[in-house]
Amino acid sequence: MSRTHQPVPFTADDYRARMARAADSAAAAGLAGVLVAPGPDLVYLTGYQPTAATERLTLLVLAAGQDPVLIVPTLEAPDAEKAVGAPALTLRDWTDGKDPYAVTAPLLDARGRFGISDNAWAMHLLGLQQRLPDTSYASLTEALPMLRAVKDAHELERIAAAGAAADAAYEEIVKVRFAGRKETDIAADLARLLTEHGHSRVDFTVVGSGPNGANPHHEAGGRTIEHGDMVVLDLGGLRHGYGSDTSRTVHVGEPTAEEQRVHDIVREAQQAGCAAVRPGVACQEIDRAARAVITEFGYGERFIHRTGHGIGVTTHEPPYMIEGEEQPLVPGMCFSVEPGIYLPGRFGVRIEDIVTVTEDGGRRLNATARELVVVE
Repeated sequence: MSRTHQPVPFTADDYRARMARAADSAAAAGLAGVLVAPGPDLVYLTGYQPTAATERLTLLVLAAGQDPVLIVPTLEAPDAEKAVGAPALTLRDWTDGKDPYAVTAPLLDARGRFGISDNAWAMHLLGLQQRLPDTSYASLTEALPMLRAVKDAHELERIAAAGAAADAAYEEIVKVRFAGRKETDIAADLARLLTEHGHSRVDFTVVGSGPNGANPHHEAGGRTIEHGDMVVLDLGGLRHGYGSDTSRTVHVGEPTAEEQRVHDIVREAQQAGCAAVRPGVACQEIDRAARAVITEFGYGERFIHRTGHGIGVTTHEPPYMIEGEEQPLVPGMCFSVEPGIYLPGRFGVRIEDIVTVTEDGGRRLNATARELVVVE
């Protein structure tokens, strides 16, 4: 999909199917239903995103055998009615001065256990508990971690396009001068390039130069990049509602033999992680494959984070490529493979691609060179 090409729009039927699948998954997990507050889950399930999350209750109620119902404040009902998924659900509004929990309670099993959005307001959860004291709740990440994990063809197209846009931004950034400029200058360039290549939101532009690269989540700061620095670049955000996330490590001028060796080890580890992707393999096996390479070369203690995370309507979501995660990979899952080595006080290296599970393996959605690139 090019920079100007528009993705295939989601339809009310798409959202109807997602809501039905969520309700059925909840029932299979022993839950009475799913309660979804404003945030990425609500966007994914209905296409509705309130202009601002407020103290007024907005809540999607899903349960097997029931029609979906969206509780909304009366003053926001006109906007909710415009959502693409609105024809697939029933809207029930409540006015200021009324009790929104009185509207919600009849829709819920008074003794049920519900999955609820991680980002639901505490005051809303407490309001429901006060109205229905015999109910109980679990976060959706805990209760239904795979709710958004498997992408359909149109979702995959959007994620692939977001990845291609991030690749284009990287291809341009390596042509600019690094030496003598601040990390924040390069980060600003990256943010501009992501936007120019179609991103509606920039979530992060990590620029970790020299010793700052040894901090995986270093925020670009005022350090001036110097000749001889290794520089970790990590960029991503949302394009047409779906995420990008890629990392490459560049060097200002020619690297030392040690720097080149460490980069080569990370590249080999990243290749091993990607090669391990196939249906039925547990998520932890991707982490093990990448970590085994780094450990073999003596840097195991310097690989200090998980190997990957899912991506979709947010840039970080389940599943996670980490030891102990036994969830099997399923075609349509998308996640990062991003091993790294971090040497405190010296430098860091990370290489990251988004990978999707195919019927017989995995496919990278980033295509920029993984070799160590020399910049000026």
